[in-house]
Amino acid sequence: MNSQHNLHTPSQRSVSPGFASFLIVFAELLGTSLWFSINSVADNLMSTWDINLAGIGLLTNAVQLGFVAGTLIFAFGGIADRFRPSRIFSICALLGALFNGLFALYADSILLGSVLRFLVGVCLAGIYPIGMKLIITWDPEKASQRLAQLVGMLILGTALPHATRYFGVDWPWQLVILFSSILALLAMIMIFWLGDGPHLKMTGQSNIKPISIRSIFTIPRYRSSAFGYFGHMWEVYAFWAMVPMLVAVTHQISNPTDLSGFAFVVIAMGAVGCFIGGQLSKTISSSRVASYALGLSGLCCLIYPWVKEAPLLLQLLFWAIWGMSAAADSPQLSAISAKACPPEIVGTALTIQNAIGFGITMISIQLCTVLIPYLNNYISWVLLPGPVIGLIVLNRITQSK
Repeated sequence: MNSQHNLHTPSQRSVSPGFASFLIVFAELLGTSLWFSINSVADNLMSTWDINLAGIGLLTNAVQLGFVAGTLIFAFGGIADRFRPSRIFSICALLGALFNGLFALYADSILLGSVLRFLVGVCLAGIYPIGMKLIITWDPEKASQRLAQLVGMLILGTALPHATRYFGVDWPWQLVILFSSILALLAMIMIFWLGDGPHLKMTGQSNIKPISIRSIFTIPRYRSSAFGYFGHMWEVYAFWAMVPMLVAVTHQISNPTDLSGFAFVVIAMGAVGCFIGGQLSKTISSSRVASYALGLSGLCCLIYPWVKEAPLLLQLLFWAIWGMSAAADSPQLSAISAKACPPEIVGTALTIQNAIGFGITMISIQLCTVLIPYLNNYISWVLLPGPVIGLIVLNRITQSK
């Protein structure tokens, strides 16, 4: 009877784990380009729709809210572990491309635009966390490295709108958004062709009880890594959202194009941090790598108010370290969570972790937006509790070894 609920599914493609991982990581970059597709055309939207930055923020938060809703649907329904991850990824990439395309062609107001962006966010719940599970089905022994590569691609996608603005790509805003739909369709084709890896374990399709969140959090190692991830998420997205403002204050830069170029470099350094962390995880534990990253980013939060007094070279070094360390812990924490859970519930466990984590980002982003006029340079201290909490819970993992 148990064999019906713990199925081993062979790979559909005879490719090496390394090549499969490359395809998944690249498809993740293409698929998650839907996430920030409107950010590079914010000026055009503001002019065309006669809206302000708050309107752009609403459209961005609609995606975040859709992602959280989608991950909760996946988690409570056990969808992430009941169906093949390659099929989930492919369907969600297709639907995400469709809703994104409808936004480009038909959206003409905040209301309709927010609804379509919300639906894009729901689809992203089947691309980002499911991509994590998919890569583990191909190369579980190198989970830390592979997840580091995958998260690195997500971060590059996050930074890409700033690069687009800096290099002055002057396409009509509808074409820019449609281009991200084309990229998502390419991601769908790649993953549909690749299929699932030889290490996939699925829950049976009949007599299934949805996995309770409470039961997953009874796994001590998962609970510690998840709470470490929540601390990380409190900091990282609010940091990314505020980078242009923080840079403007520190370096007295007012030109929007220059700010976008600087912001791209700072955020993209997170991808470098993920890759370095993945290499370090070969020789030291993922918990150690995550702890070092949390410690460094927490230190950056603490000392930021005085950075503008430092020489320029030290300022640039500071931004590089903060950009790398703020993101480097994410894939390591996800790898710990994946290894802590039974293989047949990994997808649901990662989806739950993502749902709560992205919900937390909405709180910290809103809080920083409200408080920055009052705290000025000291706004970075609002982010500091995240790394501190992460370090405390990660220390429990280290001590339990």
